[in-house]
Amino acid sequence: MSHNPIRPWRNITRRKSRRIMVGSVPVGGDAPISVQTMTNTLTTDVAATVAQVQAAADAGADIVRISVPDEASSKALREIVRESPVPIVADIHFHYRRGIEAAEAGAACLRINPGNIGSEDRVREVIAAARDHGCSMRIGVNAGSLEKHLLEQYGEPCPDAMVASGMEHMRILQDNDFHDFKISVKASDVFMAAAAYSELADRCDAPIHLGITEAGGLMSGTIKSAIGLGNLLWMGIGDTIRVSLSADPVEEVRVGYEILKSLGLRHRGVNIISCPSCARQGFDVIRTVEALEKRLEHIKTPMSLSIIGCVVNGPGEALMTDVGFTGGGAGSGMVYLAGKASHKMNNEQMIDHIVEAVEKRAAEIEAGNAERPAAE
Repeated sequence: MSHNPIRPWRNITRRKSRRIMVGSVPVGGDAPISVQTMTNTLTTDVAATVAQVQAAADAGADIVRISVPDEASSKALREIVRESPVPIVADIHFHYRRGIEAAEAGAACLRINPGNIGSEDRVREVIAAARDHGCSMRIGVNAGSLEKHLLEQYGEPCPDAMVASGMEHMRILQDNDFHDFKISVKASDVFMAAAAYSELADRCDAPIHLGITEAGGLMSGTIKSAIGLGNLLWMGIGDTIRVSLSADPVEEVRVGYEILKSLGLRHRGVNIISCPSCARQGFDVIRTVEALEKRLEHIKTPMSLSIIGCVVNGPGEALMTDVGFTGGGAGSGMVYLAGKASHKMNNEQMIDHIVEAVEKRAAEIEAGNAERPAAE
């Protein structure tokens, strides 16, 4: 909430990394941690892919990645880039020519996998295309597709092998005087990924793209990602994130923001603080929160809303939120505005009333931001 002081025990000291640009989005340095997702439509279906990119952008995605598996996809990418509201990362595997074509098509960044992109000579050709067309690059190491010689050396996928892969590929880029890159070392195993990222963070100053790859469905994948990414972000590691879920890409964006919001690293939309409900509740908390989540999706202004079923914790939570509602008795509860008790409202009208209060408060915050001098 805007009127709350910042507590020193909530601060996270971010790892120092150099800044690169992914199109118009800065990644690394002191730039905000960006949220990414990836389309799952056929790239050759331009209309469906653009629609999915737009939906992700509306949900808050800063960057969207698109797979480019064949020449037809490269051709479609040009039109997708032209219509996209956010920078597009081209996901390249197996054939280096796709990287060159994606750069020519206007991709803001090329994601290449050291385990399958080919020889150094081919990588150099991709580097040349990226440089010629103003692309950044991401070195995307995955535990499931490590180079054969590293698997022979280490015996199995492990953090040391993943970091070794990333360091080898960074050397190739740096030897070719190309420094506009970020790097990831993803694994589906939370422990492996966390260990690899921790070691990588100590060994380079490149911006780091965080992710727990192939995390699973919406519920299980969210939990694995929150544990893995949350711990790394808490340590100050990570400049951009992608939550990998077997779900709609919009859900990846939402989960990504919720992880960042929980750590105070990004603020977007309404942060709802709500109780799990119990026999003391003065209204149906679960149904109310479900309805409010849907009806407040359009709010992008960072703000907080408390929905608490009874007076045990309700008034205390409301003191720290922009808008609050605490269940009382006789079919009504108390509305709080800017941390202060304001007025009573009956339960039948509370959802509409809360939505109006949140929208009004968001408009007030935006108006205040517009009037604030740029130097503040």
